[in-house]
Amino acid sequence: MPAARVSLSPEEFIRQRLTLAPLPFRPDILLHRATPQSRLTEWLAEQDRADTAPYWAYAWAGGAALALYLADHPETVAGRTVLDIGAGSGLVGIAAAKARAVVRSFEPDLIGKTACRLNAEANAVTLTLVDDPLTPADIVLAGDVFYDAAVAASTLPLLQQHRARGAEVFVGDPYRRDLPLAALNLLAEYYVPDMGSSTPQRAGVFALHPRAIGPLAPHSGVPYIH
Repeated sequence: MPAARVSLSPEEFIRQRLTLAPLPFRPDILLHRATPQSRLTEWLAEQDRADTAPYWAYAWAGGAALALYLADHPETVAGRTVLDIGAGSGLVGIAAAKARAVVRSFEPDLIGKTACRLNAEANAVTLTLVDDPLTPADIVLAGDVFYDAAVAASTLPLLQQHRARGAEVFVGDPYRRDLPLAALNLLAEYYVPDMGSSTPQRAGVFALHPRAIGPLAPHSGVPYIH
């Protein structure tokens, strides 16, 4: 009888199956990213995660816009503590670290944590993984955290709590339907790829303004933000 096939661990899969290469829009940043040859869907099924989106395997448009904004405005985060919420691949945190910030990354997905660590290692920067999305910081960066109504309903109060405590909050998003534009001030726009697509799309970088929209509901639970 043939031996049972042993699935690759998350670290093995990322190192062996994802392609480590510079990003076209930020060639100074390397990321492990999925390609059609990665057999990502097959591996996720082996991990019993077929229904869990692999946010950590791609660069998303909102994160890409934030990464470009930090390249254009490194003074925004230089010398300050930054919390990257929904870190995914770690792209935004890596961009902040390259701008000389002290970066803490919140990523609830266990495989995402591995991707953050390996991508930080590939870029020779330090991302400190934290388990609390309310970890204090001078600056909060949130890329692609309003991708559906349920997540948006949980995430906006979380970001408002950071803002109420005095943190500056910056959001990157390609104008998804559930982006709370009434709570945001547009700072810049970029045309960037999304999730491996070669077709650029418009994405904004926004600042959360200091006044709350309606009652400031306390954040409860951990949103599944990538």
